[in-house]
Formats: sequence, structure tokens, C-alpha cells
Amino acid sequence: MNRNDFYKSWSDLHGNAEIVGIVKIWLTISYFVAKAFQRLRISPNLITILGFVFSILLYLYAKSVWAPVLLVLSLFADGIDGSMAIISGKSSKWGALLDSIVDRISEIFWVLALYKIGINLVVLFVVITLASIQEYIRARSSGLGLSKIGIVTIAERPVRASFIFITLILFHLGIGFISVPVYIWSIFQLISLVMLLGHTKAKLN
Repeated sequence: MNRNDFYKSWSDLHGNAEIVGIVKIWLTISYFVAKAFQRLRISPNLITILGFVFSILLYLYAKSVWAPVLLVLSLFADGIDGSMAIISGKSSKWGALLDSIVDRISEIFWVLALYKIGINLVVLFVVITLASIQEYIRARSSGLGLSKIGIVTIAERPVRASFIFITLILFHLGIGFISVPVYIWSIFQLISLVMLLGHTKAKLN
């Protein structure tokens, strides 16, 4: 499978989402890494589980200088498993379900890591709740027959991870305003949820 075919397959699986900007950069990296892993005959589900393990390690070692690296590895594994499934033609309903479950649980560990470094629990509860509702809307819309939502919001999973990454970096640099990225994330997340609700409502009507 060449890169353009991969982009098209990914877009089809994500409701005809447009591949531009940071999404395209990420998918390009993901494509080449997934091709390499495919040659090594590594299972996509194994990569999914590794992503989950990295998220747990992130929580356990949130105050370590390795925390940002563990976050990147967790997110990286999440992106690679899906890309491997597309490239290898081994997509399965079980793999998709496992990936969704691991994504949600992993994000909880990401947020718990922020709690360990001193971010207010109430703010974290609000932001993870908004993110979870966003992902539930996508999943539920699919169950209602809306197979193609066709929108990429301003707070998709890579963006959420970016805010967490910035917060971790600020913490390890000893900068005092480490909560600022989380507050900005919460605003992005609220806007994102409103965008998705409006778009989905128009599609379902």
C-alpha cells in the first residue's frame, strides 16, 4: 500500500476526515514506522497493548524526567497500531474495540499523571469528561448509522496529548504556571465538543 492509498483508507475510516496540517504530518510518520513494524511481523494488537503499558508507566513515573517520553511512546503506539492494521489489511472488529478501550483508559492515566504533578483535580475531571463525551458522541453516532462524521475538531487525541506534553515539560523545567496549558486545553475541549455536537446534529437530522 502506498502513502496516498493509506491516507485515503485512514480518511474513510475516520468519517472522510480531511488530512491536513498536524494530522498529515503525524500520519506520514505513522505510515513509515508502521511499514517498518510490518516487515518485522509485529501484531497491531501488541502495539495497542504496549501503548497501554506506556500510559501506566507515565502515571507511575509522572515526576520523572522520562514522563514526556513515556507520553510520546503511549501516543505513538496508539497511532501506529491503527496504521499497521490499515497497511497490512488486518483490520478487525476486535482490534478496533480493543484500540478504543485502550485509548480511553490510557487517557485516564495521562490525566492522573497530571494530578500527580499538582494539577487541580476538578479541572482535570472537567477536561477528561468533556473529552470522553466527545469520543462517546463519535462512537454513538456510528451506532445510529452515521458512518461518516467528516469533521476533525480542535481537540482530537493528538492535540490533547500535546497539552499534556507541554504541561509535563513546564513541570520539569520548574516553571510555575504549569496549569495554564490545562486551562487552555479545557477551552479547546469545550469548543471542540460544541463543534462536534452541532455538526453531528446536522448530519443526523
